[in-house]
Amino acid sequence: MPKAKGKGRRHKYSYSVNRKRLYRSARRRAAPRIACPHIRHAWDPTKSVAQNLADMGLAEDPNKALPIPKKLRVSAAEAGVGSNRREQGQTMVRKPYVVNEMEYEASLPEKKSNTLSRDLIDYVRYMIQNHGENYKEMARDEKNYYQDTPKQIKRKINVYKNFYPEEYKDFVASLKQEKMDVQ
Repeated sequence: MPKAKGKGRRHKYSYSVNRKRLYRSARRRAAPRIACPHIRHAWDPTKSVAQNLADMGLAEDPNKALPIPKKLRVSAAEAGVGSNRREQGQTMVRKPYVVNEMEYEASLPEKKSNTLSRDLIDYVRYMIQNHGENYKEMARDEKNYYQDTPKQIKRKINVYKNFYPEEYKDFVASLKQEKMDVQ
């Protein structure tokens, strides 16, 4: 089997390449991407991780930031001896806007991303409309394509109740109103 062309020659050392710079740039490119945009924009690549986080007012090690209190430490804090140590251990926060932006983002209400499928909503509404609370009758219905058992149907209806409580109440109230009109 023939060899690939150009692979048989001897490799020569290139003296013109700065190996130290090449190694540093390769390490910088291989560094992991910081997911949080606030931290990523405030990050200084010339500083260490501990220095960067301290500048932002974030803790590098949560165990050191909030240590587990020992009984001796608690009794010393009551006496007022340990208060000087806490004041000395605090570092100056040079980039407080990072923490402020993160707190603001965390305070925003979370968008409801989990919803039920339109098919399931229609299925549950159809079953309630035609059968009320009779789950055995629902299981025998011709629209029960997946052959759900009465307990499975009940579970689906309960999921619908939990996801859309106001809509369910309005739906049941409208069904009662329709029955009153019919009679």
